[in-house]
Amino acid sequence: MNLKNFFTPQKQKFEQQRQALNEQFKDMLARTLPDEDLADLETDIYAGIRAYLSTPLPDLSTSLMELPMVAVDFETTGLDPNRNKLLSVGCVNMLGNQIKLAQRYHQVIDVEQQLEHDNVCIHQITEQESQQGESLELVVNDLLLKLAGKVMLVHFNKIERHFLTKACLHLYGIKPPFVMVDTLLLANQSLRKKGFIIEPRDLTLKNLRQRFYLPNHTAHNALGDAIATAELYLAMMSQRDLTSLTLKDVI
Repeated sequence: MNLKNFFTPQKQKFEQQRQALNEQFKDMLARTLPDEDLADLETDIYAGIRAYLSTPLPDLSTSLMELPMVAVDFETTGLDPNRNKLLSVGCVNMLGNQIKLAQRYHQVIDVEQQLEHDNVCIHQITEQESQQGESLELVVNDLLLKLAGKVMLVHFNKIERHFLTKACLHLYGIKPPFVMVDTLLLANQSLRKKGFIIEPRDLTLKNLRQRFYLPNHTAHNALGDAIATAELYLAMMSQRDLTSLTLKDVI
């Protein structure tokens, strides 16, 4: 397949990276974990990364009405992926102008450390709840299975990109490419084109939802924020014709 037919140089690079990492990971896994050992595992903790790397990224020419997306949000123990950890993951599938609430996912992660009081006050996840959560490897495995062949929808992509990349590097030794649509960036571009003077606080999920007359939501809950991001995206796109727009128009 000639990647130039589907991707800009940047996205062509992402797809080439995905294919190269897929071969690298298959070779690494074959050398370190024989197939018969893998079959004996209660949960195949490599199923997610294999599925993600072996599934092509959507073409830039894909219509937004036909684009499979997953709205994703993370709660973390802080903002620095080098010092802090993923605490919970929430996501929900989307297709066109529909949010597939039946295809939602939310899981708290056992971070195996004491949580700071100020942080708990924000995300409302107690140390006991974290201790009862799943391991990082199981949650990232589940998430990657859901992301295979899909585009991520996020609000402020640095959090999801950096923490997920860091987790994959820790668990698998590789940094997969992630294609993301960012509602914060879309809103910033749209409002500035209309002549608005934008302050950082104007671009928070809460304030943007108010601008688009969306109701209040439960903030700092990963699934709640993922659904809130999906709703904001649809409200923003309702002002445009999805049938005439492609993935290239929103990344």
